[in-house]
Amino acid sequence: MLDRLREKIIEFRDLRDWKQFHDPKNLAEAIAIESGELLENFLWKTCDESNNLNNETIISIGEEIADIAIFLTILAYELNLDIEEIVNRKLQLNEKRYPVETSRGSAKKNP
Repeated sequence: MLDRLREKIIEFRDLRDWKQFHDPKNLAEAIAIESGELLENFLWKTCDESNNLNNETIISIGEEIADIAIFLTILAYELNLDIEEIVNRKLQLNEKRYPVETSRGSAKKNP
């Protein structure tokens, strides 16, 4: 599934000759900017309000998540990183760092 999506994203980009703009630095900046746009959907909302968003806001959030996912996919592609592989590796590291028996229900960050 991720492979087909990546191919579709890269094809979309390449048909528009946008690769020239997609160096790792600019992609990382784009991810940060899109993340800020995602955060705008939550600005000045309480936690309760953020759990009860209207449909228009949810659609906007989805569009920002899509933008972030697209730029992440391109960044990973440009750096020859396999998203599935690196996410699985990070989950394995986090399993060791945050064992269920000491982490369950706790927001405390381990060093």
